[in-house]
Amino acid sequence: MSQPDLFVVCKNCGSEVSPYVTECPYCGQRVRKRAPKLDRSGGEPEQQKRRRRRRKLPRLRAEEIAGIAPDTRPYATFGLIVACVAGMLLYAADHSLDIGYVTLVPDAPGLASDEVWRWFITPFLHGDQLGYGFVVLVAVGIFGTLLERRFGPVAVVATFILAGAAGAALAVLLETPPLLSDTPIWSVMGANGAALGVLVAWLVDDRLAARRGDDRENDLLGVYVIAAVLVLLSLTTREANISAAVGGALVGALMGLLLPRVTRKA
Repeated sequence: MSQPDLFVVCKNCGSEVSPYVTECPYCGQRVRKRAPKLDRSGGEPEQQKRRRRRRKLPRLRAEEIAGIAPDTRPYATFGLIVACVAGMLLYAADHSLDIGYVTLVPDAPGLASDEVWRWFITPFLHGDQLGYGFVVLVAVGIFGTLLERRFGPVAVVATFILAGAAGAALAVLLETPPLLSDTPIWSVMGANGAALGVLVAWLVDDRLAARRGDDRENDLLGVYVIAAVLVLLSLTTREANISAAVGGALVGALMGLLLPRVTRKA
């Protein structure tokens, strides 16, 4: 940057005046239109000023940190919830409609086990138990989203369906009656086993990561509370069979062990 002159000469009176004034203080003659700009950098070179500027780092992508999943929308989890809500609406429209729930009759062994397809449908059905459906779908929404963001949509759908079907199959195999009911005929419906399967799959993966030294610092107290609530539904709801809960949790634990290995190979 060029430095201003030490002084300028007034053309009218010939006096030497400061270069930072626009009028001659002796005769009042205008010596320039405007004063030169002051250099406030203290003589610091332009190259050093550029170095002092703060460098802007690019935005950190979620995939670059272990334990943080990319910000994806959980469409598969949302689809599972919508399917369960649709099952409630179908049952509300016609209570006599047989859309796939499992009915257990102790005096007729093998009645429910002959139709294996029902094991895969009954987790989507909650009958008229709105409170039961709300609790399990909230759990599915929370842990299904976490599981889907870590392993993808196929993983959460497979875990939900397999855990729900395994729970229904175990209830049929053991002919487990409701804990607080002596009704001779009862149904196994709802996603308590499927929700526990999704929860346990996420929990097992989280604990395995902690063992590897990748502690994700998740608050597990809330996880254990939700798991306890899903199990205790067997005491308050006849359709939430305790065997379905146990079977779903076992399949969820197995999925939690397999999913990291399968996705890592992929």
